[in-house]
Amino acid sequence: MEFTDHCRYICFALILVLAAWSSQAAARTLQDASMYERHEQWMTQYGRVYKDSNEKELRYKIFKDNVAYIESSNNAANKPYKLGINPFADLTNEEFIEKRNRFKGHMCSTSINSFKYENVTAVPSTVDWRKKGAVTPIKDQGQCGGCWAFSAVAATEGITKLSTGKLVSLSEQELIDCDTSGVDQGCEGGLMDNAFQFIQQNHGLTTEANYAYKGVDGTCNSKKEANDAATINGHEDVPANNEKALLKAVANQPISVAIDASGSDFQFYSSGVFTGTCGTQLDHGVTAVGYGTSDDGTKYWLVKNSWGTQWGQEGYIQMQRDVDAPEGLCGIAMQASYPTA
Repeated sequence: MEFTDHCRYICFALILVLAAWSSQAAARTLQDASMYERHEQWMTQYGRVYKDSNEKELRYKIFKDNVAYIESSNNAANKPYKLGINPFADLTNEEFIEKRNRFKGHMCSTSINSFKYENVTAVPSTVDWRKKGAVTPIKDQGQCGGCWAFSAVAATEGITKLSTGKLVSLSEQELIDCDTSGVDQGCEGGLMDNAFQFIQQNHGLTTEANYAYKGVDGTCNSKKEANDAATINGHEDVPANNEKALLKAVANQPISVAIDASGSDFQFYSSGVFTGTCGTQLDHGVTAVGYGTSDDGTKYWLVKNSWGTQWGQEGYIQMQRDVDAPEGLCGIAMQASYPTA
């Protein structure tokens, strides 16, 4: 009798264990089913199509890992910014930066460099060049590593508006196809200073309408007579590792800046003032088009990116300003420059 009771106890315990395992497995299956459904909805939202089931399974796993990272980050306390499931959610961080972040840094110049805003003493507490009509709509560089061209063009569009009163969308593709000076190599990367030098020597840059963006390297088809859409007479560098100097410059015109945009938090940035972890290995060209202070008192730079409107704050990011490091957050104050008109 005692043996029978003992057997019953063991059987009952096994049933409970099996039931628990079954319940956990069912929960995991439901969770995976829900994640598969989210991936399917995401694919529909962004028009993503995969070549076969193997690729789809691979991308699903990456998507699942990225969603877990995004949700974990957003659940962490005391972060003034949020991440979001954007068009890049099925890419590993390595894949993402390999295609888009192609800024090619340079050694600091040893020549004497003029800085026209050196003696500026008073600047507004907040600046937004979009509100002054000096910023064109957000553009999308796509799979081409032409961030350097987009950064230089945005700065040139800004100074052209300030000097002529007209805001004209200029051609990044002309720079990608025609500017082969120094380190500039089209979709393989380049440098904003070289782009400004090309625009000056080329006697201007044509419009987006005249020379449309293709997102791939092409044969130069520059028409000299069309290059007077925007002209500059030179460019200057902002003194390096000096956010106060950068503030003086941005107060007066949109400025090309280079940043380290290699982190996952940058890949999935959605809103708020970005204070995330990043280094100073400059790999991405963007444009500082303003600055301000958030409601909680955090100072920020307003930065225009070239990853389309479905990234960040409809294509923009607010990056923390006045940090302890002289180079600024993500190295934003290391290699800033601007065209002169």
